[in-house]
Amino acid sequence: MAFPFSIQNLPFSSALPRRSTTAYPSSLLTLPSNRSLLKIPRNAKNQEKSLAGALTCKAMVQQTAVQGATAAYAKEMERLSAKESLLLAFKDAGGFEALLTGNVTDMQRIDVNERIVSLERLNSIPRPTTSPYLEGQWNFKWFGDGSPGFFAAKLVFQTFPSTLATLSKLDVLIKDGYANITASLKFVNSIDSNFILSTRLSVEGPLRMKEEYVEGVFESPKLNEETIPEQLKGAFSQAVSTVEQLPGPIRDAVASGLKVPLGGRIQRLFMISYLDDEILIIRGIGGVPEVLTRLDPAPATKEDQITDYES
Repeated sequence: MAFPFSIQNLPFSSALPRRSTTAYPSSLLTLPSNRSLLKIPRNAKNQEKSLAGALTCKAMVQQTAVQGATAAYAKEMERLSAKESLLLAFKDAGGFEALLTGNVTDMQRIDVNERIVSLERLNSIPRPTTSPYLEGQWNFKWFGDGSPGFFAAKLVFQTFPSTLATLSKLDVLIKDGYANITASLKFVNSIDSNFILSTRLSVEGPLRMKEEYVEGVFESPKLNEETIPEQLKGAFSQAVSTVEQLPGPIRDAVASGLKVPLGGRIQRLFMISYLDDEILIIRGIGGVPEVLTRLDPAPATKEDQITDYES
């Protein structure tokens, strides 16, 4: 069907607004590519790389610190285990008494020596000769030929028969460059006396020291009258009466003990192969180890005292 009119002929067609046909530059109508939208300035890239590197270094440092702490803890646990193992070996070997009487077997000796070596390799004090841990009261647990402990024991056994005198313990006090080795004696299970060997110590290196024997002193016996056998009480009373009748200077000399001057004529070199707050291990020129355990509280400090030494 044909219509008799067109849209141009409508009466309101002239009133319709016309659309603007203004031309715009083609550059404004072009969208940027994805590559240009993601483009990052060069200095921002450098900052990103620096930040990534810093984070990587921090992570590596933290990992190294954790690994170092773990290794130190493992080594400390190994050291404590080695100490406990050595003390148990002493006990299994019969202790100090078995060592003095020679009742330690070859198997027990090699077992103790093996455990000593295991502990020595874990020594954590590089300069034990100037460490504050060295000074204090120590007790001999193990010794061999050439040591002050062996010297004191040999002197006692050569002077008195074993049925008359016994050596109950052997201690040493190290203080201000001197050492006093005390051998505790017991006569006929009733009379207590001490033999004290005084030595002078000098530092010759971080591990090495020299020891000079100054004098030996037999202290006057201390008697417990309650433990004296009945057959000896008469002789004891006569001895006490005789001492009381001596002139004053002689009586004082007897009371102060018998001194044996040595004048430094006997000396030895030794090195400290292990030291901590509880155990001291030294070796003479023959390599025989001496093991001592601390009797008094250890110093509060855990830092070595660094001083000059004679080379």
